[in-house]
Amino acid sequence: MKNQNPIPTVFIIAGEASGDALGANLIKALIKKTGGKISFSGIGGEKIESAGSEMGMKSIFPMSELSVMGFTEVLPKIPNLLRRINQTVEEVERICPDVVVTIDAPDFVFRVAKKLKKRSPDIPIVHYVAPSVWAWRPGRAKKIAGFLDHLLCLLPFEPKYFKAVGLPATFVGHPVVESGLGGGDGDGFRQRHQISEFAPLLAVLPGSRMGEISRLIPVFGDTLGLLKKTHPELEAVVVTLSGLREHVLPATKNWPVRVSIVGEDEKGDAFSACDAALAASGTVSLELALAQVPSVIGYRFGPLTALIAKRVIKAKYANIVNLVLDRPAIPELLLEKCQPQMLAKEITKLLDDQSARSEQRKAYVDAMATLGFGGSSPGERSADVVLGVISDSLNKQQAKK
Repeated sequence: MKNQNPIPTVFIIAGEASGDALGANLIKALIKKTGGKISFSGIGGEKIESAGSEMGMKSIFPMSELSVMGFTEVLPKIPNLLRRINQTVEEVERICPDVVVTIDAPDFVFRVAKKLKKRSPDIPIVHYVAPSVWAWRPGRAKKIAGFLDHLLCLLPFEPKYFKAVGLPATFVGHPVVESGLGGGDGDGFRQRHQISEFAPLLAVLPGSRMGEISRLIPVFGDTLGLLKKTHPELEAVVVTLSGLREHVLPATKNWPVRVSIVGEDEKGDAFSACDAALAASGTVSLELALAQVPSVIGYRFGPLTALIAKRVIKAKYANIVNLVLDRPAIPELLLEKCQPQMLAKEITKLLDDQSARSEQRKAYVDAMATLGFGGSSPGERSADVVLGVISDSLNKQQAKK
């Protein structure tokens, strides 16, 4: 039987930290738009539980059980994951919410969604964060159209891929635009870390996964060695997750420049203090764009992954800024091009050429505007879609009576 609660009920499912943050912002926006006349249930982390606590949100099991990556990690946990899939579907059916919102973590949430759609097809399912079908495996668009009712996209060019196969999709903006990274205290950062106001400072960001860090730290270190010859006062700052600090610290110990290693809590200030950045490909490229830090992107895969990537990845660019603008505004040195000499050459341009820095900053402004900066927040846009899906579903039910 359909949920008879006079206020809408949203069942939300997040499986990892990034989804927890997206879900929390969505919940806050839904509470605001409904005047608090809404309830929540589902699976989430601390942020989701905190945001929806007064409206009944309590994760039915710890989200951390879903935060596993890699074959060797997942294999022993398959029995429990299968049990959690069944438990989640049964809980949705028991509550019979007005909408289910799944967030990223496709390995788990898509299995839930497929099973739920077969058993309870009248419950609408909205998924937040589109699979990158524009980069690889385009056939996924048609597959997910079979069990989703609406898709919330982070990038402006994504909806067309899903609308083409009959799945309603809406661009809601990238969450980085509401991260607040553009207002850091650079002067304060330099003072705290005894960095001269005159010293060129380079943000060196080798990624957030052990594999990419181990591949990129030696290359980035050698790049610093070349830069040191032409910029003897150069210093570096590495922003890393607390759990990775013990790995990053010894790996950067022999770098030829003075290095300050700081946590995520200092990211905004660190970026504001830097003249340029050398970064792995990923979301950090958007964070640098918001903070207006001119950058060069370098990335390497393992040999087998690199071979596969060359065959299956269809995207023109790796950097989202370049993808959004459809031009190489930010230098990308990937795979065999990720060499110290080539990286140092591009970084030198940014350190020595004011016009090169200005061109990148102009590109950043254009990209951020395209990604939703300055308008309604992604959380608010997503909330509008979710409420619209609920309204459409209720109207369809009324029409059947």
